[in-house]
Amino acid sequence: MSRRSRKAVARSAGGDRTLTTILGLVLVAASVLVLLVGYGVFGANRAQRPVIDPIAVLWVVTHASATRWIAIGVGVLLFVIGLWWTLRSLRPEPRPDVSLSELPGERLTVEHAAICDAVRHDAETINGVSRARVRLVGNPEKPALRIALTLVEGTDVRDVWAELDGRVLARAREAFAVSALPTAVRLELDASSAPTPARVE
Repeated sequence: MSRRSRKAVARSAGGDRTLTTILGLVLVAASVLVLLVGYGVFGANRAQRPVIDPIAVLWVVTHASATRWIAIGVGVLLFVIGLWWTLRSLRPEPRPDVSLSELPGERLTVEHAAICDAVRHDAETINGVSRARVRLVGNPEKPALRIALTLVEGTDVRDVWAELDGRVLARAREAFAVSALPTAVRLELDASSAPTPARVE
């Protein structure tokens, strides 16, 4: 599955995974380095030395005020990075507007709400579909669709998919002037159309 197709299925977490991987690799590298030093790989004398170099300890003792401010600065920096990471992860997923023309004097941009309404209206005209929800994701250059269809009980899913791909999505691809439009489709059964079980008295 391509990266663009994955955007249609779910929100991308590539940035979070990358940051987590880098942090994990740094911690693993530091742990391996400490183990190698402890086992004397870099020399027996170095392995017998204290974990914190005495010269560093002496500098901290003689520069207590500077050390305190450095610790505060590092703490604030880590807090800001953590806050930025949290806000970045919790921010709403963007809903891009699609630009159909970038020619000078002929700029044409369609809002995501209008696109979703048009696709939803087309999808709800499919026989057997009682309700449709559509969301546009990705970016203006490479949009993708998420469609949730609520089906009436007894509907042939193959017929629904054939009409969705052959008419609804084909019209969307034509409107976007693209040959491929990644789309994730979720099918649900309309609970109101299910038969009510007989009551036994």
